[in-house]
Amino acid sequence: MNDRNTTGARSVSNGSEIRAPRADAARNRDQLLAVATRVFASADAEPSMRAIAREAGVGIGTLYRHFPTRESLVDAIYQDQVRRLTTGAHELLGQLPPATAMRRWMDLFGDWIATKNGMLDTLLAMIESGDIAHAQTRTELLTAITTILDAGTVAGDLRSDVTAEDIAASLIGIFTVAPRPKREDLASRLLNLLLDGLRPTDRLA
Repeated sequence: MNDRNTTGARSVSNGSEIRAPRADAARNRDQLLAVATRVFASADAEPSMRAIAREAGVGIGTLYRHFPTRESLVDAIYQDQVRRLTTGAHELLGQLPPATAMRRWMDLFGDWIATKNGMLDTLLAMIESGDIAHAQTRTELLTAITTILDAGTVAGDLRSDVTAEDIAASLIGIFTVAPRPKREDLASRLLNLLLDGLRPTDRLA
């Protein structure tokens, strides 16, 4: 429908104009999510919602408008990180050789672990209450690792006798003794050693 404003100019209501506010809201939400993820990943203890809003340069009301509770924010970050890990496996394989893709994926996993550590109390409470399906997440992550392992077996640059569970356990061990970002150098060294152990023996000769 076409209307005329008081100056006689037409204002046209079309799909793009209707979607624009929604697109802006989605973009603002994504920006808040990115800042909150960074704050949680670098925090020694769970940051307050007010601290997150301050870091994002917005009022606390703006943060609560997008994420009404701490739990809703934690859930959004958690699901976003898991999605990055699951889709990341395919995206990395589309760009890199399997062994290199595996090493890059390990870094994504480290980012996820660091973020989890900053919101651990809330996350554990949500897992206990059933608000987050931890078992499903574990299955999705193991599937992502298997995807890269299978591609590496076919290409001949990753061992065929290693399981996704082996790698997941190794990564958890590494990031327990070398948490990021505080011990980034040690974490990188250990990840490189892990990758070396995943290569077929003839590739190391």
